[in-house]
Amino acid sequence: MAQLAAPPQHSMNEAHEQDPFNNSCYGSLVDTPYKLVNLPVLDVIDFNERIIRSYEDGSAEKELPADLSVARSLVPAGTATLRDFSNIAPEIPIYIPENCTGCMDCVTECPDTAILGKVLSETQLEEKLATIADPADQSLYRSHWSRTKKYYEAPKKKGLPGGMFNIMIDPSKCKGCAECVTVCDDNALKMVAKTDEVMTTCRKTHRYFKNFGPSNDQYINDSLLIDMMLKEETLLYTGGAGSCAGCGEGTALRMLCAATGSKYGDQWGIVAATGCNTVYTSTYPYNPYLVPWTNSLFENAPADAIGVRMRWDQMGWGDKPIWCIGGDGAMFDIGFQSLSRMLASGMNIKVFVLDTQVYSNTGGQASTSSYTGQNTKMSVHGKTLGGKQERRKEIAQIAMMHPRTFVAQTTCAHINHFYKSVLGALEFDGPAILSCYTTCQPEHGVADNMAGEQARLAVDTRAFPLLIYDPRKGNTIRERLSLQGNPAMKEDWYTNPKTKETITFIDFARSEGRFSKHFDRDGNPSETLLRAMEDRLDNWHVLQELAGLR
Repeated sequence: MAQLAAPPQHSMNEAHEQDPFNNSCYGSLVDTPYKLVNLPVLDVIDFNERIIRSYEDGSAEKELPADLSVARSLVPAGTATLRDFSNIAPEIPIYIPENCTGCMDCVTECPDTAILGKVLSETQLEEKLATIADPADQSLYRSHWSRTKKYYEAPKKKGLPGGMFNIMIDPSKCKGCAECVTVCDDNALKMVAKTDEVMTTCRKTHRYFKNFGPSNDQYINDSLLIDMMLKEETLLYTGGAGSCAGCGEGTALRMLCAATGSKYGDQWGIVAATGCNTVYTSTYPYNPYLVPWTNSLFENAPADAIGVRMRWDQMGWGDKPIWCIGGDGAMFDIGFQSLSRMLASGMNIKVFVLDTQVYSNTGGQASTSSYTGQNTKMSVHGKTLGGKQERRKEIAQIAMMHPRTFVAQTTCAHINHFYKSVLGALEFDGPAILSCYTTCQPEHGVADNMAGEQARLAVDTRAFPLLIYDPRKGNTIRERLSLQGNPAMKEDWYTNPKTKETITFIDFARSEGRFSKHFDRDGNPSETLLRAMEDRLDNWHVLQELAGLR
């Protein structure tokens, strides 16, 4: 099944000249199939009005014809923006402008593009507010803008008008996970019950936010990677995907799209392996991507990406990146040979692994990415065996052993490290693989708002160390491998400077439901969990040695 969005193009007319079968509503990662069939132009307005409305009113399965677009599983770009989740959660976050510092953490970490940021000059804001006819609405929306040191006071010192900053919550996309509230250290967001008054205010501020146009580029600092999502051209993942509330994968995909979009706009594509990521982004007829993408079988996405890369190179599109996306099951296990072959090919393809340490899409089966002691299907914690007994496979070390391959391990909670990993991979003129820690709330047994916290804890406890391996840095592994971003890089474990407590893998396991049966009534860990801790320390020692820190 292929989910196809708008084709990579410099202009619509230029795209039509290259391929007469392309049109403004959809395109293909490879143009050949369009020349093999008499495929009619897909009218995006007709798609929205006829197909999406039919799914919304429940008549689709009874009344819609099995037309050619459905037969080929074609979905226009960004149709998920029409999806409404406003009725699935009892609470919604509201913005408290006077507390905001403009850190952008909430905007960055939201897995559903339900929170957006904008900055305008004082003059621009007043001009925009003057277009609101209702004085009450004008006063209401003015109160939602803040004067932060970052955007207001700093530009003033440089002789510019102060920048007014605004955070908007989109009620149609928010699933009420509260991760934005969790990551906000300034108490600028709080969860409130959805009353008619609250929802009316949210819908009004959302509408005005959209109508006021894009941020003023003068106030966006390109050297601050966190400012990336202030630019509309980086918001290539619209929200409206069917992922779980607080999904760690959703945040990772949004940030990946933003970082790639900051350099290439929409001139790139995605080949995805079957998994959770392809299910919640292609629940027909909803597609959150604004770039072309296709999903292949669980085991051969890298091979598919090789074919697309070769065709794009033939077409003169060698400068357009391709991201091959898959979970740990697809890349660590059944698709590992395909991945290895792709890395060995030396082709300019980038791989992004959504590492949940479990086959989330099939109900929580173990993968070779699962930790020792983890309770999963196929390795259930019982009386004889306490969960999975094998040690975790380390994809980063394996990938490093391939010829001239850029490798990184990162998390969405370490925002600068994540963006530097993505941008480094894009700049590298060869194969690259990024493995990103992505919390799966249902399978890990953690709360909806805890994806970021758990990712940070995974790094602090050596469960998932950060690393970047860049072959351009030198001729030895020591020169190429950086462990910067990990706490206490030369020590075995990290000691919290405030509490003076040493944090180990046991502390990480204690915080998640998948390890809960390994603790007795007094909180003591099992022998299996102690072996898991030893495994994580052994892995950390290997990385320290490779990086020249041990």
